[in-house]
Amino acid sequence: MSTATIDFGPVPVIWRRRHLLGLEDLSAEELTLILDKAEVFKQAAADGQRKVPLLSGKTCVNLFFENSTRTKSSFTLAARRLGADTLDFSASTSSLSKGETFIDTAKNIEAMGIDLVVVRHRTPGTPQLLAQNLSCGVINAGDGPHEHPTQGLLDIMTIRQRKGRLAGLTVALVGDIAHSRTARSNIWGLKKLGANVIVCGPSTLVSPRWEELGVEYSYSLDEILPRVDVLNLLRIQFERQNTRPFPSIREYAHLYAMNRERLAAAKPDVLILAPGPINRGVEVTPEVADGPQSAILEQVTNGVAVRMAVIWLILGR
Repeated sequence: MSTATIDFGPVPVIWRRRHLLGLEDLSAEELTLILDKAEVFKQAAADGQRKVPLLSGKTCVNLFFENSTRTKSSFTLAARRLGADTLDFSASTSSLSKGETFIDTAKNIEAMGIDLVVVRHRTPGTPQLLAQNLSCGVINAGDGPHEHPTQGLLDIMTIRQRKGRLAGLTVALVGDIAHSRTARSNIWGLKKLGANVIVCGPSTLVSPRWEELGVEYSYSLDEILPRVDVLNLLRIQFERQNTRPFPSIREYAHLYAMNRERLAAAKPDVLILAPGPINRGVEVTPEVADGPQSAILEQVTNGVAVRMAVIWLILGR
C-alpha cells in the first residue's frame, strides 16, 4: 500500500462557482472536473491517506430538514476528512419552533462564522433561496423533487468507473420518475457527458413530456431491458404522493422489480445501481442487489469522494 502524500494542487481556474445548487447549469467540463477530483480523493483513501487537511479552519453546517442516512453522514465524513469542522443542525430542536423564519435561522448560523451550508429541504428552490441570502457557500443535498446534484455525480462516477466511459452508454432510470430529484440530476449530468437516457415506470409516474429534456420514455422495463447498459432503480416516494400511483406494491414489483429472470434477459455486463434506501423485493430482489453486477455499495463509497471534491472546490478557491 502506498503512503506517498498526494499533491492536490490549487483549485483549477475552470471552477468559479461559490455554490453547487444543481447539475442543470454545470458544463461538461465542470462535471468532468468534479469526477476527476473525486477519483483523486478516492485513490488517496485507498492508499491509506484518508485525512487530507486541505480545509483546516473551515466550518461546514449540515442544515437538514428531511431524514437522511447516506447523504448526511457522507457530507460529515467528507468535511472532516478535509480537515474542516462540522455542525449538525436539528430543525426539531431549533428556534424554528418558536416562530423564527428559515432565512433568519440560516443567517444566525452564518453569523457564528461558518463557511459552507449543506441543505436538504422538501421545498424546491430552497438552496437557491439560501444562496441569495447568505455570503457563505451553499450545497444542495436535495430540494424536494427538484435536484440532488451530489447523488447524480456519485451515480455518474460509479458508471464511469465500472464502464470506463459515459459517452454512448444507454442508462435507464426506473421507478418513481415524477418525484425523483435523483432522476433529474442524473438526466442533466448524463446527457451533458454523452450518455443516452431512458426513463421507465408506470404511466402515472412517467410522462411523455420527459422527451422535452432529450430523453426517451417507456412504460415497459422488459421492452427496453435488452439494450440497456446501466439500470438505476429508484425508490417509490410515497411520502411525496397524495394518491397511490398503482394498485399494489405486488403489481409494481411484478412489472418493474429487477430480479433473477430480468437479469438473465439483460446484457451480460449490465450495471445495477440504486440511490438508496432500497426496498428489497420492490425495486430489486436480494440476489440482484447483492450480486456481482450491483454497484450499490460502491455508490456509497463514491459518495464520500464526490462530496470531498465538491466541498474542496467550493471552499478551496
